Parts: sequence; C-alpha cells; structure tokens
Amino acid sequence: METLKIDIQNDQEKKVLLAFLDSLSYHYRSDSDDYVLSDDQVKEMVKRKADFLSGKTTSRAWSEIKQRYEGV
Repeated sequence: METLKIDIQNDQEKKVLLAFLDSLSYHYRSDSDDYVLSDDQVKEMVKRKADFLSGKTTSRAWSEIKQRYEGV
C-alpha cells in the first residue's frame, strides 16, 4: 500500500476530489488539523489535568520510560 498526501486549497476542491474517489469506490481517510472532541472527552481531559495538577496522578521522566523500552 502507498500513501499519497494532497494539500487541498478549498472546500470545493475537497468536494470534487472526494466525489471522484467515491465514484471509483476507493477507500480513503481524511486527516485534518481540526480535531473535534465530544463534550465527554473534553470533560475527561479537564478532569485528568486537574488530577495531575493536584498530585492525584504521577508522571515519569521521558528518560526512564525510554530506558524501559530500549530493547523493544
């Protein structure tokens, strides 16, 4: 399988390209810089941040994590 990345300039180009791919029954995925999170996901992120800032969770140094998986 090969990946082809196309920089789309506007919504009209995107519509035309996706219609063309659909007409050929191509499988594709669209990546966007705009990530949309559900309300539940936002609440979970806010909760995790609050837990971290209040000391309810811990973190490890990247060097420690990297060392653990060095041989993998």
